[in-house]
Amino acid sequence: MFDKEAKKIPESDIVMTSRVRMARNLKEYPFPVRMDLGQSVRIINSIKDIIFNKDSAISKNFLYFDLQKLNNIEKLVLVEKHLISKELIDNKRLCAAIISKDEKISIMINEEDHLRIQGMMPGMQLDEALDICNKTDDLLEENVDYAFDDRLGYLTSCPTNIGTGIRASVMMHLPAITMTGYIKGILEACSKVGVTVRGLYGENTEALGNMFQVSNQVTLGQSEEEIIFNIKNIATQIIDQERALRDDLYKQNTYMFEDKIQRSLGILRSARVMTSEESHKLLSEVRVGIDMGIIKDVDIKTVNELMAVIQPGSLQAVLANSSGQLERDVGRADIIRKKLNKTKE
Repeated sequence: MFDKEAKKIPESDIVMTSRVRMARNLKEYPFPVRMDLGQSVRIINSIKDIIFNKDSAISKNFLYFDLQKLNNIEKLVLVEKHLISKELIDNKRLCAAIISKDEKISIMINEEDHLRIQGMMPGMQLDEALDICNKTDDLLEENVDYAFDDRLGYLTSCPTNIGTGIRASVMMHLPAITMTGYIKGILEACSKVGVTVRGLYGENTEALGNMFQVSNQVTLGQSEEEIIFNIKNIATQIIDQERALRDDLYKQNTYMFEDKIQRSLGILRSARVMTSEESHKLLSEVRVGIDMGIIKDVDIKTVNELMAVIQPGSLQAVLANSSGQLERDVGRADIIRKKLNKTKE
């Protein structure tokens, strides 16, 4: 089934990652949309000083990224890793990011809000993601004054973030729910209880590789604990449904189910040209096969690594001299083929 490392990660057959993100603004400055260049610089320097203070015990654990000095591929890689948002690299303001070396904590500076503090953990670990997020938030709040209202809570640029300022999300692999068409019902049910389901990179993005991001829509009027509990509760129901559907599909036609999965692995191990969409689809099917014990000579870690490296930015970072789409598709197929065939040795 799983490799030993994956077994230790809760619900890792369905849940790829758990994330908690906090929106915060500094009291003495206008929201980013109203800031001038000097204010943007002062906010960046203020947060840098807190994290990288020479007396700080955590300074050696973080890296600073000046977004203006990164090239487009470097920025895209950070987006693909979910360490920064697409909005951060698209905005015209002076912005930056501070990211822990283990990539569990990231702080985006001057995005939609002055600060977006994120904790990210593998599998279903929302409580742990909240914990590391809170510790980072507490460190910052000891040194700066946040924009806070006794009645409304933390003040944010977007009204939907007012209150706790928290967005909790889980990235889920849902091939059986997608294949059977039940995803439409889940989307409708989630929207009725203040939960949204989005694609791989969040709002307005597609669900490549059957990956869906499930997160809360509203923060006002709910405590941190309530938000986390609600997302965990809904995610658990979706996990149960995905597993049940996988079992049903397998029992309905075992030979066809196994044939589809083994064919996907065979194509990945032999193809010379592979588009991003096709590779995500086939890797999704192989991942199901590993989870269900159908494929025994490839582990989940290998598939997860491939799902990360074949994304456009990460791929271009590896294939530094690729000049066109065909060359990238050939390079993608080559990486997948070598990685999967190595497991046969």
